[in-house]
Amino acid sequence: MGNIKNISVFAAIVIVAIIFTYLVFFKTEYRLPIYQPSDINPALVDAVLMNETDHRITDFTLINQLGDTIHLSDVADQILIIDFFFTRCTTICPLMTSNLKLVHDRLPEGVRILSHSVTPKADSVSVLSAYADKYAASPSKWWFLTGEKDEVYRLARRSYFACLDEGDGGYQDFVHTENVVLVDPEGRLRGFYDGTSGKDISLLYRDLEVLLKEFSKIT
Repeated sequence: MGNIKNISVFAAIVIVAIIFTYLVFFKTEYRLPIYQPSDINPALVDAVLMNETDHRITDFTLINQLGDTIHLSDVADQILIIDFFFTRCTTICPLMTSNLKLVHDRLPEGVRILSHSVTPKADSVSVLSAYADKYAASPSKWWFLTGEKDEVYRLARRSYFACLDEGDGGYQDFVHTENVVLVDPEGRLRGFYDGTSGKDISLLYRDLEVLLKEFSKIT
């Protein structure tokens, strides 16, 4: 009788353990990390910002392929996919833009791609408009941005941590990076991806869906 009781207790413990394991490992929702400067390769972070504990992207003044002046307020409450390119690039940029076009074609509401030209003087509004047309990029989903060079470079280095923290946006300064950055509606950095990698682009889309689910519960 005692053995039967012990077996019953053991069976109950096993059942509880199975249920607990299921709840912890299968029902717990995956959440994207919130990246702070200390979590990122120090070579990408301005030393002044290294001790920040609540990093968020900063305001900007840029111009899109439609000739509209764009500020942070124009993308408020949107999830952002960020990259840096230039239209005359023949190496990594065409591959990055083609990969982002795959994302663009399946882009849900509330998400926008912002592609920043790192040669803004050469990439005028008309040049960016032709480039957007080449990739059939809808301006409702994807803005190609130009503006003051030091503004673009400040964003790359101090807002998105997308490139090595060298130079000041001056004449000889040049950014060339494959990094794509995912930003949540609160302006926090939630993911970094190699824009030339098909695998990373697939991961970006998966993380995008995770982020949409996270913020659908908040709103």
